[in-house]
Amino acid sequence: MPKIAIVAALEREVSGLTKGCSRVEREYEGRKFIFFERDETVVLCGGIGLEAARRAAEAVIALYRPTRIESVGFAGALDLSLGSGDVFAPAVVIDARDGSRVQIEGGNRQGTLVTFMEVAGIDQKANLAQAYGAHAVDMEASAVAAAARAHGIPFGATKVISDQLNFEMPGMARFIDPQGRFRTASFAVFAALRPWLWRRVALLASNSGKAARVLSEHLERFRQELGQASAQPSEKTPAAVRPTSPAAATSGLRAGGHQ
Repeated sequence: MPKIAIVAALEREVSGLTKGCSRVEREYEGRKFIFFERDETVVLCGGIGLEAARRAAEAVIALYRPTRIESVGFAGALDLSLGSGDVFAPAVVIDARDGSRVQIEGGNRQGTLVTFMEVAGIDQKANLAQAYGAHAVDMEASAVAAAARAHGIPFGATKVISDQLNFEMPGMARFIDPQGRFRTASFAVFAALRPWLWRRVALLASNSGKAARVLSEHLERFRQELGQASAQPSEKTPAAVRPTSPAAATSGLRAGGHQ
């Protein structure tokens, strides 16, 4: 059974990584999930948002009993030094619903990721940066972290920036269904009828494609390194996850914690 579980929101975020994987459909709590299995890893694309991420994390933990779980995917920049395609490996993940924080230990991690409940526009990005001292925002990581903590499983997060701080998202929130799926066809019709959105949509598509390529390459290296580490028990163990106080979590952090 795979030892490392990778949870993403959408398959296009990790399409490069899932190539060559065995596609397996399994059911958990009345829901069907598609898992991509390869060597020591299993990838699950569970949908957009906190609830979809929670369901996905619980499913992969129950069905695969991984020794580590990673939240991966796209994120929006809350810091001007972060550009599209930059890899961001946070040391702290914050849940914007209650301000709870998780510290990720191990590796060359730096900066803070805040998980928000909806797609963040320019004004909301500024608010999140100020309120939490965060450098990037996503919609899933804190839910995966909570599931990992509940089951005593080491957790990590790796995000790639798909939209910069000053990029205004083109009204995408309404096209995310209750299951966390993005209604691409409906959004395409919406955008096609609004010429003033065409440039933003094209730029987002270009940046997202770049982010997907970078993320897949990064995760493939990560997968290979983990495979080597599992064959050598003397190597460092995966990073653990633990809750921290706000003071401890933010101590020593610097902006631009990307690779």
